[in-house]
Amino acid sequence: MSSMIPPVYDTPVFRMACQQFDLVADFLDIPVNARDRLKLPKRSVSVAMPVRRDDGSTTVFMGYRVQHHLTLGPTKGGVRFHPEVTLGEVAALAMWMSWKCALTGLPYGGAKGGVTCNPRELSTGELERVTRRYTQELIPFIGPQIDIPAPDMGTNEQTMAWMMDTYSLQSGHCVPAVVTGKPVSLGGSLGRREATGRGVAYLVSRAMDTIGIPANGATAVVQGYGNVGSIAASTMARQGIKIIAVSDAVGGLYNAKGIDLAKLDEHVAKTKSVVGFDGGEAITNEQLLLTPCDILVPAALERQITVENASKIQCRILAEGANGPTTPEADAIIAQRPEIFVIPDILCNAGGVIVSYFEWVQDLQSFFWDEGEVMSKLYRILEQSFMQTVNFAKKRKVSMRFAALSLGIQRVHEAKTIRGLFP
Repeated sequence: MSSMIPPVYDTPVFRMACQQFDLVADFLDIPVNARDRLKLPKRSVSVAMPVRRDDGSTTVFMGYRVQHHLTLGPTKGGVRFHPEVTLGEVAALAMWMSWKCALTGLPYGGAKGGVTCNPRELSTGELERVTRRYTQELIPFIGPQIDIPAPDMGTNEQTMAWMMDTYSLQSGHCVPAVVTGKPVSLGGSLGRREATGRGVAYLVSRAMDTIGIPANGATAVVQGYGNVGSIAASTMARQGIKIIAVSDAVGGLYNAKGIDLAKLDEHVAKTKSVVGFDGGEAITNEQLLLTPCDILVPAALERQITVENASKIQCRILAEGANGPTTPEADAIIAQRPEIFVIPDILCNAGGVIVSYFEWVQDLQSFFWDEGEVMSKLYRILEQSFMQTVNFAKKRKVSMRFAALSLGIQRVHEAKTIRGLFP
């Protein structure tokens, strides 16, 4: 049974997150009177941010932060700079973060933030002013024991350094634990930048073991050649997998013999896009998703695999590097295709938040680990979460997505029930 979605969140992506939740809540027999408490965000902040531009004019940007639940600890989640950021999108991403943190056993609720802007059209100085203004507006709502932001689409280590500095200036002392994904020189963790992509590649390898695909000779297609997609691609390539197609927001390229990723990375560093690289033929994002391959990694925006293309994708493993890339309607179609092994987003891309958790722990104790220790701990948690999800799916005869969401939602529900409802 689904309740009405508050108009402030009512967007396609939030409706999608609620639809997923409602299906799992029915399956788990969660009492109706507990559902809105689990589903609706605890706190949402919307800020208008006037920022001086390089030409002397002023632009008012909209910024958002949503904290989904505070039951298991402080909230955790990325900050996205993108032209299409809305409060509803941020709320959906915060909800998925909640289930992801619970699935992997982290002591966090989910959060997400964003600024509606196009970072490609802003100078470095303008980006800094946007970031600092956004942080300043959020100071009452963030902190090492309240809500810990991290990088997401359109943001990076530099963004986090500006956020940490702004918060620390207000506090009167250095507070590295207020954000994660920082430069290592400012208290960031070794391996954090690569964590999500490496996690995707690790779980792809486990899925290949599970369904019996040898790495040598296997082919992969990556939609979204950003931080996650590029690192997942290079890590898979080192495992012997051939990367035959990649794309970004501008376009894509295909080479049946395999793309030379080292040369592609040089091209991307110069041009900021995969488009124009001479080591493959140009294809569209739509063509890329339908390219025959062993492994398809959607690592771009939400809602890319839809009812229109779900029956046409040609892969054995669907590894969701992005958040919410598959709509519920597409999910129903893929569920009827047993040849496709799905690694759902809340498991597949959890490497980033797991190593963010390690960074937070290291900052709080001012004691840092080497990269080997970070990666070893990451793979241990991913392995445990993968096996729990596979076993739940087999035992209860449900899809991998249903299994992962069920484990996450059930843990948050149990925690809320045990803590009780304050009068």
